Amino acid sequence: MAIQEFTLPDPGEGLVEAEIVTWHVTAGDTVDVNQVVLEIETAKSLVELPIPWAGTVASILVPEGETVEVGTPIVTIDVGDDTAPADDGAAGAANDASGAADGGEVAAEMQTAADVAPAETGESDDEPQQKTLVGYGPTPSSSTRRARRGRGAGGGASGGGTLAAPATRGFAKQQGVDIDTVEPSRDDGVVTRDDVKKAGGSNAPAAMSTPSVASSAPPAPSADTVAKAAASAPSVRPDKPTAAAPAPAGLSDERIPIKGVRKVTAQAMVSSAFTAPHVTEFLTVDMTRTMEFVRELQGMRELKDIKVTPLLVVAKACLIAMQREPMMNALWDDANGEIVMRSEVNLGIAAATDRGLLVPNVKDAGRFGLGDLGREIAKLVEIARHGKPSPAILNGGTFTISNIGVFGVDSGTPIIKPGESGILAIGTVRPMPWVVENERGEQEMVIRQIAQLSLSFDHRIIDGDVGSRYLSTVGQILENPAKAMLWG
Repeated sequence: MAIQEFTLPDPGEGLVEAEIVTWHVTAGDTVDVNQVVLEIETAKSLVELPIPWAGTVASILVPEGETVEVGTPIVTIDVGDDTAPADDGAAGAANDASGAADGGEVAAEMQTAADVAPAETGESDDEPQQKTLVGYGPTPSSSTRRARRGRGAGGGASGGGTLAAPATRGFAKQQGVDIDTVEPSRDDGVVTRDDVKKAGGSNAPAAMSTPSVASSAPPAPSADTVAKAAASAPSVRPDKPTAAAPAPAGLSDERIPIKGVRKVTAQAMVSSAFTAPHVTEFLTVDMTRTMEFVRELQGMRELKDIKVTPLLVVAKACLIAMQREPMMNALWDDANGEIVMRSEVNLGIAAATDRGLLVPNVKDAGRFGLGDLGREIAKLVEIARHGKPSPAILNGGTFTISNIGVFGVDSGTPIIKPGESGILAIGTVRPMPWVVENERGEQEMVIRQIAQLSLSFDHRIIDGDVGSRYLSTVGQILENPAKAMLWG
């Protein structure tokens, strides 16, 4: 018997810790070389870790939900009498196969595996070595997840073994939904936020409705009962303040650990807010022609494979306006005392996910036509919400668009993502009275489709006239998309 200790590998990107999200094996399970055995969450992405040896799981050293530092032992493997190291060629082939699993450029980037050097343990050279560890996608040996204890074949749970991210579990608690009763929709058996929403909708009348709570509650005590209880209570002055009265049954405060995406987002926003002097400008725009343009695009055969929305036109307008105002895409390099005029626009699209706010970005977005830009945005947002975005997808942005209008919000003061020059928020497009000039040159009041744009930019780089011209150009294109042909 030879026991090998598997330690948390370095996920790269300067990260020093990760959270154990999901174990795909338990003690006693047999594993193969490069089989994915667990999923971890770093500050930037979800990562699946393969095991470098074949053998039997001896023990799980770190339970799900705990955050550990790089180099911490997390599982032990009994490799038996086979002391040969994992074959480098097999590991490389497995990684190559997983990298080609999705065919797309971004998906392939997600599947790329990183080599992690084995830790120096002082053991002899004939001991198994820890080989390729970190991968962003499933390997051929683990295309389906091992059934968890307590889960039936249909994906339901009976013993608390439900596969779900911590954020999803927290959301289920907020909604009053038992996570173990939620039926997963994904093939790998992981319960998503949408699954919880569906379960919450179906359970709401029984579990959440006010009448049922009221009907099951005991009757309130009478005034005489309360008075007698107060009179008989001993008059004792506590030595220290007493704790607050417990919350009613079923209601309690919840403490959510600050870690992962939430922790990094908070640090980044504080750093940005107190490092880059923000200026936010607002512009109310008549979007009527843009909405008509969107309907025309939706009817075009060439765009049938994508969901055309006003956000796509806004994104294209931002790129065209940036050609006229290139300073909007510049970088303040404090370390070298320089302003870097960047040649490419890496356009970020803010996406709300179960893990928090993620901002994948389209690399060199200016090279895409309208249709291809729409496909890239849709692909990246889908990966951010339902896949495992790699750090490469999330890093390197130069300018961001945030569609706050989907939440019914008109405007705000968005905070610039660190390393970027600006961020544009687009509010809800809603019918409102608007003054226009008719064919006779007279002003009249009509109902138009109106939205507000909010632009925040780094005042160290961008002067007020540059920011104002940029916002005005975006607004003019949205008021009359034909100007895109003139300026683009």
